[in-house]
Amino acid sequence: MIAKEGQKVMYTEVQCLRNIAAIEDALYVVGGKWKLRIIIALVSGYVRFNEMQRTINGISARVLSNELKDLEINGLVTRVVHADLKPVIVEYVPTEYAQSLGKIISALTEWGLNHKLKITQES
Repeated sequence: MIAKEGQKVMYTEVQCLRNIAAIEDALYVVGGKWKLRIIIALVSGYVRFNEMQRTINGISARVLSNELKDLEINGLVTRVVHADLKPVIVEYVPTEYAQSLGKIISALTEWGLNHKLKITQES
């Protein structure tokens, strides 16, 4: 149940527990400091490891590597090795499943912009 702006959202206990469990599952996959940033970089066309590392401020190579492995395990990223090229090129490609996060990323982006505006206006 989603309320329109200005309406109070009310859930039954069962709905509340179901929603919490679903959010926990989603945050397990895309939560944390880096995963959504990596997905955004991938969808924006930064598919090589070094490109992503340069694009995502502050991420170390070790953390990026671990996060990409997690995203691959969860079906959001495919690791493609071009062994026929010299030097060997490794690319990370967002899956169709990763594209399903598009509306969520757009909504978070809009909320973040509105929140920043709200906070700066209140200061």
